[in-house]
Amino acid sequence: MKKSIFILFYICSFTVFSQSNTEKKIQSKVSEAIVFLESAQVTRNTTITINKGITLLRFVKLSPFVDGKSIQVKTTNNVEIQAVNFEKNHLEKHPESIEIIKLRKELILIKKKIDLQNTLLKINKEEINFLKSNRVIGGKNQTLTATNLKNTATYYSHRYKVLTLEALKIKEKRDFIFKSYNSINNQINSFSSKKEFATGEALIKIKATKTATIKLELVYNVSNAGWFPTYDIRVKDINSPLNLVYKANVKQHTKVDWNNVKLSFSSADPSISSEAPTLKTHYLNYNSSPPTYTKDIKTVSGIVSDTTGALPGVSVLVKGTTIGTETDFDGHYSITIPENAVVLSFSYLGYKTVERNIHSSNINVQMEEDANVLDEVVVIANGVKRGRKSLGFAKFSIKEKDLKRLKERNNYAIPTKQVINQTTVNFEIAAPYSLKSSNKNYTVGMKTYELNVDYQYYSIPKIDKHAFLIAYANDWEQLNLLEGEANIYFEGTYIGKSLLDTRFVTDKLKISLGRDKNIVINRRKSKDFTTRQFIGSKKQENRAWSISVKNNKLQKISISIIDQIPVSTLDEIKVELAKTNTGIFNKETGEILWKFDLNPNLSKNLHLRYSVKYPKYRNVILD
Repeated sequence: MKKSIFILFYICSFTVFSQSNTEKKIQSKVSEAIVFLESAQVTRNTTITINKGITLLRFVKLSPFVDGKSIQVKTTNNVEIQAVNFEKNHLEKHPESIEIIKLRKELILIKKKIDLQNTLLKINKEEINFLKSNRVIGGKNQTLTATNLKNTATYYSHRYKVLTLEALKIKEKRDFIFKSYNSINNQINSFSSKKEFATGEALIKIKATKTATIKLELVYNVSNAGWFPTYDIRVKDINSPLNLVYKANVKQHTKVDWNNVKLSFSSADPSISSEAPTLKTHYLNYNSSPPTYTKDIKTVSGIVSDTTGALPGVSVLVKGTTIGTETDFDGHYSITIPENAVVLSFSYLGYKTVERNIHSSNINVQMEEDANVLDEVVVIANGVKRGRKSLGFAKFSIKEKDLKRLKERNNYAIPTKQVINQTTVNFEIAAPYSLKSSNKNYTVGMKTYELNVDYQYYSIPKIDKHAFLIAYANDWEQLNLLEGEANIYFEGTYIGKSLLDTRFVTDKLKISLGRDKNIVINRRKSKDFTTRQFIGSKKQENRAWSISVKNNKLQKISISIIDQIPVSTLDEIKVELAKTNTGIFNKETGEILWKFDLNPNLSKNLHLRYSVKYPKYRNVILD
């Protein structure tokens, strides 16, 4: 009840205000857009002439998703900004784009063709039914001869065959046309949502000391826009530099096209991590088991739909990261999952955001329309408060020093360069760029780096017998990378996706380039040295493993092999590594590292042997 009274009071106050002051409708265009990971900052500029006194400026045809609290208005001297409001005009809807209008007209023509084929099919069916119902020949006063029977059977067989084949051709043609109908319908869905949205309007109350022509700059944040990074990583061979293409996958569905705008992408400060598998310390105790290595979920795929069918263009993000993708025309998606990831977030214009725990490699989601998405929002912008409230508006003004401060905050460097602020990094596109409002995802190449890296093969055959190629890059902090999926191209071939995870700080950027099947690794237990014996009151178990590594490549490689022995947590359990061990032993974790170079077509054998002594009346599980 209180809310209704407030809204009624606001409407009445606003009506009185509008009638008592000059109002101007302002048509403006987007001149600049800074796209954040989950929103965007939009700038509009215009020049107008105003009279002395108070004027109400109404910026029309804005996005309905403007954050009213974020609106900033910048203007010249001798003009006071008294109030800023944002509201939605439900009487005026956003017009469809020229592309969608053309597609809808084409869809109508195709629908007529489908209707024609359905009509022909119906006529064909009626003729077949008529033929069947009149196939009885002869009568009470008519003698049936063999000739009449033969002629009738021939006619019936021929005509039925012709009609049946004709029906098949009609169905085939109709199905072919229907495929075109579905393709165009999917294309329309990729450009627009199923809902209609009101237009947004910003109301600016200003006071001028004299009649003048002024410049106005309107800056605000808008939702239903954002970007996430992906990468292309290309390696010619392990003797060549690594090429890394930094790409922005951007979507803007603000219902307003950005035409020839100054476009930039803003990101948070990066951090770093590695992707290759790691060992767990094998702590040894009575009846304890060795650590298990269950494979984490590396990729999740599925279908996103609503009650009517598949949804194309749904944003899928790993919550807490910048790793993301989107659904295709059939609602399918596939996304690479980093270690310790817990939740996937699904968002789509006009629908409630859905979150799902990552419990399986296949997660299907049905989204629900958001009934509150069109609710009108009326807010008063932040600013420097001056005086008292007047007719429902909070009175604000921006002094010259405040204007200067705002300008300095938005004074980014020359385009094509990275601009590093205290909390963000901006990538500015050199030339004016256009982004239509649609469900489509656009890929913009931001930077290309050629990195001199050290290539190192890495394998933990106890977990995975493949050799992973790892590239180590120094001075990676200057690249300002975010975590994201990477397409890997090695030796001229696409080998799949990897994950560039930059969340955990290390001295070198560690880029996993995937498995190399030309490095053959085998790990097997040596039965001759695997024994159990009793020595007095003690029981001793011996274990031995043999690891073979063969280089089938044409180049010499550098490789690290890691294995482990158990680590005892009790004095009465003694674990001893054989003196024949040639690897680097870490007593704290039990890990053993062999690092060596291996020439082409050569093999190397490694041996791991250790013994465990413990009271014979106890039980220890080693394998």
